[in-house]
Formats: sequence, C-alpha cells, structure tokens
Amino acid sequence: MELTTIWFILIAVLFVGYFVLEGFDFGVGMLVGLLAKDEKERRVLVNTIGPVWDGNEVWLLVAGGALFAAFPEWYATLFSGFYLPLFLILVALIIRGVAFEYRGKRDDQVWRDRWDWAIIVGSFVPALLWGVAFANIIRGVPIDSSSEYVGGFFNLLNPYALLGGLLTTTVFLVHGAVFVALKTVGDIRERAHAFAQKVGGVAAVLAVLFIGWTAIRDGDLAVWLIGALAAVAFLGGLAASRAGRDGWAFVGTAVAIAGVVSMLFVALFPDVMPSSLDAAFNLTTENASSTPYTLKIMTWVAVFFTPIVIGYQAWSYWVFRKRIGVEHIPA
Repeated sequence: MELTTIWFILIAVLFVGYFVLEGFDFGVGMLVGLLAKDEKERRVLVNTIGPVWDGNEVWLLVAGGALFAAFPEWYATLFSGFYLPLFLILVALIIRGVAFEYRGKRDDQVWRDRWDWAIIVGSFVPALLWGVAFANIIRGVPIDSSSEYVGGFFNLLNPYALLGGLLTTTVFLVHGAVFVALKTVGDIRERAHAFAQKVGGVAAVLAVLFIGWTAIRDGDLAVWLIGALAAVAFLGGLAASRAGRDGWAFVGTAVAIAGVVSMLFVALFPDVMPSSLDAAFNLTTENASSTPYTLKIMTWVAVFFTPIVIGYQAWSYWVFRKRIGVEHIPA
C-alpha cells in the first residue's frame, strides 16, 4: 500500500476519533440548556465531560497537523476556501473552552448563566458547521486549475451540505444524551433517556436521507454497506437506550458516527477535494501529497506517538468512569 493511501486512512481514523469523542461533548454542551433544570444539574452535565473535553480536541489538532504535513495542497485549498466556517468553528471552540474554565470563577448566577450560553452556542456552531463542511468536501466545490477555491460563502450553503449540518447536530445531541444517561443517576438520567428517544427519531430520518443521498451520488457498494451499518447501529443504540442499556446505547451511537464518517472518506477516495468545475481539477491523494520522504518520517513518528496518546486518553476515561448526580455536587 502506498504511503499516500496510508496517510489518507490515518487522517480518516483521526477524524473518526474526533467526531465520536467530541461529538458527545458537543451534545452535552448543547444539552446544558435543554436537560438541566437548575444550577446543580447544569454542574452535573458540565462535570460529565469536564475531565475529557480538552483531551477530545487533541484529535482535531492531530488531524489538522497530519493534514498539513501529509497533504499540504489539500490543507491550503480547504482552509482558504472554507475560511469563514472554519474560523467560526475555531472561535466557537475557544469561547466554549473559556466558558468551561470560567463559569465557576464567581459565585454569581448571572455570571454562570452567561457562560452557560457560551457553552451552548460554542457547542452548537461546530456541531452544525462540521457537517456542512464535510458534506461540501464530498459534494465538490469550485476549484480551478490552480487548486484555488473560486466560490463564495453561499456556495457552501447548498441542500446537501445543510442536510449534513442538521444530521451532525441532531446525531451529536442524541450521542450526548446517551452519554449523559451513561454517566449520571437520578432524574437527569431519565430525562436524558427520554430526550434521546425524541430527537433520535428525527436524527434517524435525517441519517437515512443523507446516507441514501451520498450512496446514490457515489454509487459504490462499499458506501452503501457502510452507510447501512451506520444506520443499523444508530437504531440499535436507540433501542438499547430505551431498554436502559446505556453502555450498549453509547456503543451504538458511537459506531453510527464512525460509520458515517468512514462512509464519507470511502466515497471521497482517491480524491481528497473534488472540483465541481472539472474533474481534471480534483485534488487527489497523489497530486496533493507531500514528498515520499516526508511521509516516511511522519509514519515513524505516528507509529511511536499514537499508542502513547491513545493509551493516555483511555486511562483518563477509566479514571473518571463513575456516574455522578446532584448529590455529588456541593452547595
């Protein structure tokens, strides 16, 4: 297997990890304004992701760094063409991170309410715009012969991309509700179960529409199979949540997210950024990649450091694995 293909797969794996892990804490962030009835319950929700949310974002940093080093042409075209949505995602992530750190710095409810809104908005914006961005990458955008994006912001707001944004938002909400049910006890856990069932039906419909649209556009059997697996996993996760099997419910929604992201990368390969103007202008794993020597050095670095990062993150999840409730929150 060529190094360009290996690094395409590795970048896909990094984004799968990012959306599975960051997906539930985006969902929990949005649920701060939907599930919690008082300050103690909001603190419970924030505490479910407090020890892990910043570690989840490491996957995005590594994915961005790998993209820059392995496929510089892809990185340059993507970040210049998608400048505004990616800038909005970055600002939202910064505001969200600051809110987690600052909401408890003052004993003032107005202060905390404002930071809670920052958490909600800072979680909603990336959840929506990541779906819009990835759907546009699969659909193709106006790229000319110089590998320059020649469209405008409104080129990105097409029906397929907006469907992708609605899908990621609703699926992350369900994924977050399932995680809350897995990590909490008492009334808030029951409300999380009920919320997952209500929004899960909407997310399932959107998922079927998006997966079907993607598979029809691509026409590849592998895309159909992976998309079907993702849909079945999501429905299985909802069924497990209804039965109170929170661990299996979380596995189901996680597999569903991983399946959809994998489906998108399979549909994309061997392109990395198709042009809607002319297929001859497509960026591919070959014409967008770094030199073989660079890829070789990166491969050895990845072999050494990736197990360390995964091992540390797995350890942190194990340490903070217990459920919490309002009785664990001091006055």
